[in-house]
Amino acid sequence: MPTEPLVIEKYEGPIPGHGVLRLKGPLVAENVPPFQNAVRGDDTDTMIVDLTHVPYVDSAGLGSLVAAYVSRNKAGQRVAFAGLNPRVLKLFEVTRVEPLFLIFPTLADAVTGMSTAAEA
Repeated sequence: MPTEPLVIEKYEGPIPGHGVLRLKGPLVAENVPPFQNAVRGDDTDTMIVDLTHVPYVDSAGLGSLVAAYVSRNKAGQRVAFAGLNPRVLKLFEVTRVEPLFLIFPTLADAVTGMSTAAEA
C-alpha cells in the first residue's frame, strides 16, 4: 500500500534570517529524502519545522529530524519544531530525543520564541 505523500512548503519567516518548513503528511522512510533535501537547501540562520499537519513519524523520520538538528547545530544554525501532536511528542519522549530539541506548541509560539532568542 503506497504511503501518503509528504508535502513540504518552504517560506521565509516573519523575521529576516528565519525560515519555515511546513510539513503535511507522514514523515516516514519513503518521505525522508525530500525532507532531507529541503533541510540541506535551507541557508537561514533559524529554521522552524512546522509539524502541525504530520500525523505520525516513523524511526527513519525521527532519524531525519535528529540529523537536521545535528547538521544545523554544527553549522551554527538553529532549528525548532512546532505543532507536534500527542503521538509525535510521545515518540520524542520515548526515544529520549525531546531534550535535544526546541519544541513549541504552535508555529506562532515558535516564531515568537525564536525571535526573542535571536534578540538576546
